[in-house]
Amino acid sequence: MSRSLIEIGSCNVELELRPIEPSWIIEGNPVSRSHILSTSADGTASTIIWQCTEGRFNWYYDIDETIMIMEGSIVLESDGMPPKRYGPGDVIFFRDGAHAKWHVEGHVKKIAFCRKTNPVMIGFLIRVVNKLKKIFAFTGERRPASLLGAG
Repeated sequence: MSRSLIEIGSCNVELELRPIEPSWIIEGNPVSRSHILSTSADGTASTIIWQCTEGRFNWYYDIDETIMIMEGSIVLESDGMPPKRYGPGDVIFFRDGAHAKWHVEGHVKKIAFCRKTNPVMIGFLIRVVNKLKKIFAFTGERRPASLLGAG
């Protein structure tokens, strides 16, 4: 299957019903919907638009997830983190293994950047290979731009 190197999407898409695990719901009847905007070639990363109606629920993360709230607001709390309100423009990072209590006030819409984490040893090997590539790269060779700065 051929994949385009650049994909264009929109946040204004039809969202599909994606129910919250019923045992996680604390209060109310939150209804969540989402749409996958993109997925990496190896299937370990994706970008998702997600929205939810009012309610309180637990969320257990089995991936790394960075979100940016686009509309509405939430109050988040977690062990060692007192309740705090977040709204449009706020960015939050949840590590694999995190647990948070969500209180959606009215509604919320977010964009989520999700990544499955590799076992520690695989992550270490990937970093070693990337470092070796940088060490042995020829000068003048085309190098990809990075938002994290020069190699």
